[in-house]
Amino acid sequence: MVTTVDALTRFPVKGLSGQLLENVKLEAGIGFPCDRQFGFARPDSGFDQNAPKPLPKSKFYMLARDASLALLSTEFDENTGFLVINSPAHSGKFDITTADGRDKASQFLKMYLCLPGAETPQLFEAAPHRFTDVSVDSVEMMNTVSIINLDSVRAFSKAIEKEVDPQRFRGNIHLSNLPAFAELEMIGQTLVFGDVHLKLVKRTQRCPATEVDLETGRRNIKLPRLLREHYAHMDMGVYAQVVKGGVINLGDTVEIN
Repeated sequence: MVTTVDALTRFPVKGLSGQLLENVKLEAGIGFPCDRQFGFARPDSGFDQNAPKPLPKSKFYMLARDASLALLSTEFDENTGFLVINSPAHSGKFDITTADGRDKASQFLKMYLCLPGAETPQLFEAAPHRFTDVSVDSVEMMNTVSIINLDSVRAFSKAIEKEVDPQRFRGNIHLSNLPAFAELEMIGQTLVFGDVHLKLVKRTQRCPATEVDLETGRRNIKLPRLLREHYAHMDMGVYAQVVKGGVINLGDTVEIN
């Protein structure tokens, strides 16, 4: 089998929907471009955008606690700074390069989640800081790329006799034609996409965010528990560091070193 790139996705705002890409340009030591660049923090988060420090994901609005976020579709244009958020009932377009735009986007989320008066989200950006779950591990992990093996997802779906949408795992790169769960045993090895070299550095342990059905916004599959029951671990996917940069395209073949 020839392993290939099946999808490329960035998630501009932590906890919100992804944007599919035809290609992506990666730089050594830097994560997926425009990925988790923004985050809606809870009022008591303690985040300081002038002196950003990694915080637990519980300090932000995200799928693990706020399942209905799955029903929001978003699109960010990095050239204009506009973020579009669509809910089933309303939509908004916000210039989040400005304080006013960020405030309006925060009010949109507050109304959508029906938060009480004293609770208002705060939309932050503090580049080059990224609001990744593993930012709390190290700066290097904060800048990793997440990879999902679609064959692992298919094997898991078969094992639990339920169809699992790979997008639940919010990976940046989806690979096809790699033996199921082989990636979990490849930590320390390098994936080569033409000029791009990605070193696999850590398995991705899954949390309750993956329980959420992206179509209904409701929890319907206890994925972490089922992974543990079937495989004695809760891992799906891996994190990789960009060792050598370049462009990755849909359909590119992958070599394993």
